[in-house]
Amino acid sequence: MENLMVDAVYGEGLFEAASDIGRIGEIGKELERVEAALREFPPLFELLRTPTLSVEDRKAVAEKVFSGIVSRELLNFIRVLIDKRRIGRIRDIARVYGRLSDDREGIVKGDIRSAVALTEDQIGQFERETGKLLKKRVKLRNETDASLLGGVRIYIDGKLIDASVRGRLDSLKERIAQ
Repeated sequence: MENLMVDAVYGEGLFEAASDIGRIGEIGKELERVEAALREFPPLFELLRTPTLSVEDRKAVAEKVFSGIVSRELLNFIRVLIDKRRIGRIRDIARVYGRLSDDREGIVKGDIRSAVALTEDQIGQFERETGKLLKKRVKLRNETDASLLGGVRIYIDGKLIDASVRGRLDSLKERIAQ
């Protein structure tokens, strides 16, 4: 519970600061790049978190790695996270920031599951159709699910839109059983 509060405080703080300078999108993209770099290079992430290095040394490492790649504002934020021993929470802080940014833009994110990977065009079509249904801008991430015989299942905001063959068969089975 405490970690959720920490994530919210830092994520909201960064979002408000980015909003104040009119750079929500840019800082969000930079934050995604930093988070991806730390995920792809676990030794770097561990180095920035390790208590065996001084705070100043960890900040120097962050500066060498991210200087010129991210804005001064985000680099300062990373320094604060290192100072406060919160750099280990950067993934969750980035998620909070992303949700706030999406809310501001009126975007809802969800997953679309299909038996085979969908093309970008197909995903775009599902985003448009689902957006019309929900009256929101929708961004979908495709996941494959071999248990689906065909069709798709879309999960957004705790809702399920089941347009799968398996879903139709289950529904038919239910009706026959009644």
